[in-house]
Amino acid sequence: MVQEKTTITTIKLTKETKSRLDKLKIHKRETYEDVIQKILSILNTLKINPFQAKAKLDEFDRIRREVKS
Repeated sequence: MVQEKTTITTIKLTKETKSRLDKLKIHKRETYEDVIQKILSILNTLKINPFQAKAKLDEFDRIRREVKS
């Protein structure tokens, strides 16, 4: 089996941006990689189908509310 090598990098964020990303996490242990991937997915969907992007946002909000309650 061939294993793909993943390159990891570091980015600088302001505390405000980090705080905003933290608020988008569904789980406390969710990675910033996961949060950013979700954001990019929604943005890419928005270009093609705004209604589907809205549905994704609504789904993420619903899941976050369920997990936090």
